[in-house]
Amino acid sequence: MPIQNNPKEHEKHAGAGSREGGHPEKAAWLTAFYIENHLDPFAYPWQVASPEQIRFMVYLDEDQRYYPCSDRMFDAIINRNNPELIQESYRKALDKVLSLINDKIEDPKEKIYLETLVRIKYQHETRDEMMIPSRLEKRLTQIFINRTQIEDPDIFEKASRNKQAARALDSEALQQALNHWDSVTHRQQPRTLAEVKQMAEQLELQRLITLTGESAIWMSEAPLQYSKEDYLHIFQRPLQGNGVSEFFKMFGTNCQEGICWSEPKRLLWLADEAGELMVDLAIITYLAKMGHKVILVFKGRPMFTAVDFEDAQRDGTITKKLGEAYFIKNPALSKNELVKILRSDKNIIVLSDGTREKLNLLLTSTTFARAFREVDAVISRGHDQRRRFFDVHFQFTQDIYNIAAEADGSVSIYFKPRHPSIIKFSHADLERKAKVIIGQMKTAKSHGMTVIFYSGIIGSIPGKIRTAKKVMSVFVKHLKSQSAMTHIINPSDYYEPGMDADDLMYMWEIVQTSGMIDIWRFQSYEDIVDAFQIMGKKVPPEWVGKDATFSTGCTKEMKIAMEVQKRNPEMQIIGPSREKFMRRDEYGVGKMYDQRL
Repeated sequence: MPIQNNPKEHEKHAGAGSREGGHPEKAAWLTAFYIENHLDPFAYPWQVASPEQIRFMVYLDEDQRYYPCSDRMFDAIINRNNPELIQESYRKALDKVLSLINDKIEDPKEKIYLETLVRIKYQHETRDEMMIPSRLEKRLTQIFINRTQIEDPDIFEKASRNKQAARALDSEALQQALNHWDSVTHRQQPRTLAEVKQMAEQLELQRLITLTGESAIWMSEAPLQYSKEDYLHIFQRPLQGNGVSEFFKMFGTNCQEGICWSEPKRLLWLADEAGELMVDLAIITYLAKMGHKVILVFKGRPMFTAVDFEDAQRDGTITKKLGEAYFIKNPALSKNELVKILRSDKNIIVLSDGTREKLNLLLTSTTFARAFREVDAVISRGHDQRRRFFDVHFQFTQDIYNIAAEADGSVSIYFKPRHPSIIKFSHADLERKAKVIIGQMKTAKSHGMTVIFYSGIIGSIPGKIRTAKKVMSVFVKHLKSQSAMTHIINPSDYYEPGMDADDLMYMWEIVQTSGMIDIWRFQSYEDIVDAFQIMGKKVPPEWVGKDATFSTGCTKEMKIAMEVQKRNPEMQIIGPSREKFMRRDEYGVGKMYDQRL
């Protein structure tokens, strides 16, 4: 059973160990833990998500670090106080890989060689008890893959499970059971068509979820002999856990003055095991039919019998059920690109998490992080994912649900609400803000004023956002004092707590492409010098020589300005030469400066 969510209590234990600073020896051990597990963003910047990207998914204090294991395991490793737990988990990882070798390798010499090699690596990796067991499992599995060149050892097993499950789900007995209505059981009769619809939707959704606990559907051929009554008996199994009512409330119907409607939700659904996936797809297809949008996430690469992104494209059983689903193959999709896809008519969207992990947010792709941030809720599947979301003191930026089968065949649904301090700006919020600014520009132009947009450094000098805003505000005030009948937009006036580069660029692109700008001025070094002189200060060393070309945001805005100027040749662009804007590349996720810096 997942731990109860009490952040303050957990902070006294494992959570406190995830904080930087403190005793230097413990801090060094913490750093070594991240480096040894290849999870340090500074040591492995192109593999591990930056702190800013992690904050898209996990709510963290400034000095806190996220780790992809349970609090209990982290506490055992960092405080070196529970070797029995660590060694037991290590042995399970070893046994899993040895079993793989025994099942897949027939040549006796090759089998002995691989087993010996894996044991040698095992002894080396577990000597200091610093390795997270799942990371150990991945490394040992990689040895098997590298030596045998068998990239996906369980490919046929996965295909068999999916095919078996699809046959059971398509059976006449199950379809009859799903459509069965028992007026005796449901004594509370609906009074309106809206209530009939809602009751039918909730009942069918509940029945589909109970099927996730019937592993025989994909593990044996017995369900092919199941009768309608057998499935009705399965449907009677209770759903348990603190998330049952919350889960169904999420898909409920709102009624006001006799008019009823359902609010479409955007869901991130984290797939788990083969076979089980086919039941997931039945649920997802039903949710899509109800009008909800589901982003279905697969593993980036093969991991035992878990379903991966390649399976979703080559396994005919899966592709048939996915139908016209939209596949996102770009691992670094921008916010604007993702928003366009979410606004398309595709209600099922498929992407990869970019990992060969049970659930490791430190290694997920940029696209996954942005998708996590854009949805209304995350639905995780199975006990492995439950441990990573619920057996930790961390809270997340989204409501988290977990659906998992229990040993007795019942199904449990658990719920962890997002952190109450999370500030979310929806697309509609950002668009409304942009429309207000555009309205101000229109009003200014109607009064014969010249509209100037001023682009300058805001976050491109890390840690100097407050100074950058002051510099821009002082100079814009100076410009206004020099020019009559001008309406100057200072972007720093519109920054709100909780906004990151993704939010700002999305909002400003709407404003910038509105056709309302007469002069687009980019900050020069002379502007910066003037601002510091007006403040009666010398230019600090980190600002010397800087201008808008040192800003990642301004670089992107120059590209937009050039496109806008093609449509509106009368718009002037003032500032550093356009050629100098090629030095900056792309935001790191959530950052306000170049990801390379």
